[in-house]
Amino acid sequence: TKIGGKRVRIVRTRGGNTKYRGLRLDSGNFSWGTEAMTRKVRITNVVYSATNVEYVRTKTLVKGSVVQVDATPFKQWYETHYGVVLGKKKKTKDGEEPAAK
Repeated sequence: TKIGGKRVRIVRTRGGNTKYRGLRLDSGNFSWGTEAMTRKVRITNVVYSATNVEYVRTKTLVKGSVVQVDATPFKQWYETHYGVVLGKKKKTKDGEEPAAK
C-alpha cells in the first residue's frame, strides 16, 4: 500500500465473501494512546520500516511501519478538552520568547 489518493480494490475470498485491498491510502484511524482517543487523520510520510529500508524511500505502508500523521485533529481535541493550546511558545514578562536551552 502506497501513500496517495484513495484506491481500494474488492477481492473475492473463500465462501464468496469479500475483502478490501488498499492499493493507495492517504488517511486512516490513528489513536493517541495516553489520551484514549482516536481520530481519522491524514498520513504525511513513512518515517521508519523495520521490514525493508526501501519502504521508507518509496513511502510504502506495511504493518508495523512508523508513519508521520497530521496532528490537527488531535490538537483541536486537546484544546477543547483541556483548554490548552499545543504548539505555542510561552511568553516571558518582557514579552519576549524564552531562549532555547
